Amino acid sequence: MSPIVTVQDAVTAFADFLEPTDAELDAVEREMPVILADVDLLDAYIVTLDRTPTELDNRRIRRARRRALAARVALLNQDAGASVPGGAA
Repeated sequence: MSPIVTVQDAVTAFADFLEPTDAELDAVEREMPVILADVDLLDAYIVTLDRTPTELDNRRIRRARRRALAARVALLNQDAGASVPGGAA
């Protein structure tokens, strides 16, 4: 019969490496407008799950969808602008 040992020491030994790096935190910060726009879109969809959407619900969904797409376009344009040195295409 083999003894059961805990792996707590092995897990906590690498706890410092489990934290996100500054680059990862910066990436999340850059993507935050997209994340928040997606949350708004999901909220708009969730409201209509248990009932037939009204015209107001449809407008809310359309606005949230446009905001989500605009946030994605802004993020892509921001990333494209950063990757092209000197502004050359």
